[in-house]
Amino acid sequence: MPRFDLPPEELRTYCPDVAEPADFDEFWQRTLEASRAIAKPPILTRIESPLTVFDVYDLRFSGFAGDEVHGWFVVPAGVSGPLPTVVEYNGYGGGRGLPHERLPWAASGYAWAFMDTRGQGSVWGTEGVTPDPHGTGPSAPGFMTRGIEDPEAYYYRRVFTDAALLIDAVRALDVVDADRVAVVGGSQGGGIAIAAAGLSRGLVGVMPDVPFLCHFARAVGLTDRDPYNEVVRYLSVHRGADERVFRTLSYFDGVNLAKRATAPALFSVGLMDPICPPSTVYAAANHYGAVVDVVEYAFNEHEGGQGVHWQRQAAWLGARLAAG
Repeated sequence: MPRFDLPPEELRTYCPDVAEPADFDEFWQRTLEASRAIAKPPILTRIESPLTVFDVYDLRFSGFAGDEVHGWFVVPAGVSGPLPTVVEYNGYGGGRGLPHERLPWAASGYAWAFMDTRGQGSVWGTEGVTPDPHGTGPSAPGFMTRGIEDPEAYYYRRVFTDAALLIDAVRALDVVDADRVAVVGGSQGGGIAIAAAGLSRGLVGVMPDVPFLCHFARAVGLTDRDPYNEVVRYLSVHRGADERVFRTLSYFDGVNLAKRATAPALFSVGLMDPICPPSTVYAAANHYGAVVDVVEYAFNEHEGGQGVHWQRQAAWLGARLAAG
């Protein structure tokens, strides 16, 4: 796909005004406090695995409203810790899959936790197992518009709360060094990583890869690709709902959450990305509340840098940890 967004020199300074509700911080404080108040200790269950150089665990932790959320937790075999830890969030529609499908962080000496995104896991890859037991009213196919006319009911309120409480959960594990926890994710996972960074403190690093869920007001209508186009389809039927819809989305915009982040970040962006337009990524990066580096992939779409970028992430995080 040809470049369709702003020229690269304009992207690098693109810092738009993004609507932010006056009660943004109160909304998230109240949301997190309510779920933390009823959270149970995480449960690790060792599973049999052919991965003989790793200890593999099924992870269950309390997420939004005390709902049980599943994940994986993998560490190098026989370690006692405490280990630096990478918490990873998944792309849109994918499930937690199987632990052998994602091993680079654990193979590099980290403890690694992976969150199963509630309600997802039936579009690509290997299945997810975490339900989303909350009803949200009419919506277009997909997850983007579930509860979209009320921030209290919106789907990503639950997902972002799960993400923040997973950080709480892994910090409670003996093998984890609670002061050396980083978050990472690609696409939807990158957007969730930004949210986790804005809602948590004390992270050592944040690595959003071609992140989704940023600058909704620009993305919706700029690209004709899903998932943003789910909102277009919803509004094409729910005529006149746009004010309510975009007010809801402002509570979950990666730009507003990025402003509140305090940990250093490494972003990536594909300058030909038709799914997460580069201007939306730069909007979050340029509003980010701490030191941020952005790696551009000039001739890539939503795949970004793939394995090349993981090497950059590993080097970047290693340098962060070495610097103390």
